Amino acid sequence: MNNVYDTLINAATKWPDKVAVLDEFGALTYAELLEQTEKYKNYLIKKEVKEGTGVGIITGNSRYFIISLYAVIGCKAIAMPISNQQKQDEIIKAIREANLHFIIADDFENACLGEDPILSPLFPYPLFFSRTGRDKQNLTVDFITNIAFMRFTSGTTGKAKGVIISHQSALERVDAANEVLQLNENDRVVWVLPMAYHFVVSIVLYIKYGAGIIINTHFLADSIIESIRKHKGTFLYAAPMHIKLLANYNEQVDIGGLKKVISTTTGISAEICTSFEKKYNLPVSQAYGIIEIGLPIINLKPSTEFPEAVGYALPACHVAILDKDLNPLPDEETGLLGIKGPGMFDGYLSPPTLRKDILQNGWFMTGDYAERKKDGLIIIKGREKNVINVSGNKVFPNEIEDVINTYTGIKNSKAFSKVHPLMGEVVAVEIEVEPNASIDKEALITYCRKKLSSFKLPQFITIVEEIEKTGSGKIKRG
Repeated sequence: MNNVYDTLINAATKWPDKVAVLDEFGALTYAELLEQTEKYKNYLIKKEVKEGTGVGIITGNSRYFIISLYAVIGCKAIAMPISNQQKQDEIIKAIREANLHFIIADDFENACLGEDPILSPLFPYPLFFSRTGRDKQNLTVDFITNIAFMRFTSGTTGKAKGVIISHQSALERVDAANEVLQLNENDRVVWVLPMAYHFVVSIVLYIKYGAGIIINTHFLADSIIESIRKHKGTFLYAAPMHIKLLANYNEQVDIGGLKKVISTTTGISAEICTSFEKKYNLPVSQAYGIIEIGLPIINLKPSTEFPEAVGYALPACHVAILDKDLNPLPDEETGLLGIKGPGMFDGYLSPPTLRKDILQNGWFMTGDYAERKKDGLIIIKGREKNVINVSGNKVFPNEIEDVINTYTGIKNSKAFSKVHPLMGEVVAVEIEVEPNASIDKEALITYCRKKLSSFKLPQFITIVEEIEKTGSGKIKRG
C-alpha cells in the first residue's frame, strides 16, 4: 500500500459499519465515508482536478474536511489545508505562494477568492469549488512526484515554508507513530484541534487504523467532558490550553474509559500535567510534533514522573543532541536536537529544495535546544532563535512562561529578550490576564523569584489584551 487514499478503502472494507466520524451532522460509518468521498472525488475529476494540480481546502472541523482531503488525494492531486481562522489577506497569500489551481471552501467568501464559485450538489452542507486561474500546465510542484499533502510551517519565528509530503512519507510516519500509540478500531478519538494544522499523524493515522473521530465543535472543558462521556472517548489529542481548562474545571467528574491524553502543539508545564492527573487519575503525555517529520518523540511511560519531557524517540527514529558542528554531546548536556527516521518530508516548496539538500549529515535539525537523560528521555529547552542571552547565561522563554502561567489570574504569557546596555539582553514578558482578574506586577516578580534564578527574572512586564498566536496555537515570536 503506497497511497494514502488506499487506507480509506481498506478501512471501509475491514470495518464498514464502524463509526468513522461523529460530528454535528451525526455519525458516519467507514462505508458511508468512503461512499461520500468517492462521489466527491469523481465530481472533482470532472472539474479537472488531477495529478500535479494543487487544491486549497478551507473548511472548518467536520466530516467535510476529511471528505475533501481524501477526495483531492484520490484524484492524485496535492491537498493543502488552509485554516479558515486566518484573515482573508493571509489566505490569499497562502493560495498564491502555494501555486494552487483550485479552492474548496465551506464559506462563499473564501470560495470567491477563486473564480466563479460552484456549489456542490452532493451534500446538504455548503461546499464550494472554484479555480484560482493558474494554468494547469504549470504544476504546483515540478521537482517531486507522488505528493499527497503540502502544509506551510507555522511561521513562529520567520517566513513560513511550504512543506511537501509524499504518500510514502505520510504512511511511513503514521506507521512509526502508531507502533507506540497503538490505536485501533476500538478507539474513539475526541478531536478539539484545528484540522488544517493537524491531519497527517492524526486524521490519516486514525482512518488507517479504524479509530472513530469524535469532532468537538467547542473546546471548553464541559463540552470536551460531555463528548468523552457521551461518545465513550478513549483518546484525547489536545493542546496545553485544553488540558489546563480541564485541570481547572470546577466540578469533579468521571471521564469514563479515557485511556490516553496526549498534549501537543507547544510545551506544557509540569504543574498543569500534575493538576490534571490529580483530578482525573490519568497522566498527560507530551508529544513532540513537527510538520517536517510528524510525531517522532512521545512521552508515554514516564509521563507521571517527568511530565515536562517530550519523551523517547519512536523505535523507528534516531535522536541526537548535537553541538553547532553536529558533534554528539554527552547525556544531560543541552544542545541542538537532530532527528533521523522514516516519514520525513520530501522537500520545501520555495525555493525548490529536496530533503537531501536540507538534511545535515542525515539529521533534520529542528531548531530546538534539548537535553537527553541517560535512559534516552528528551526534554525540550526552547527554540534556538528565541534564546535570551543574559550576561552569557542562556534563558529559554518557555521556562519563564511555565512559571508565570501558574500564577493565579494569568491566562497566558510570552517571554522575550530586550536589549540592555550592561547585560546584553534581559527578560521581558507580556501577560494576558483572566477576565476580572487583577495582577500586581511586584507580587508576580516576588512569585517568580521563588522559582527562577535571578538572571531569569522578568525585568519588564506588560499586560496585553491578547498574546499573538499562529493559526496552530503557538505563540508568535519576533
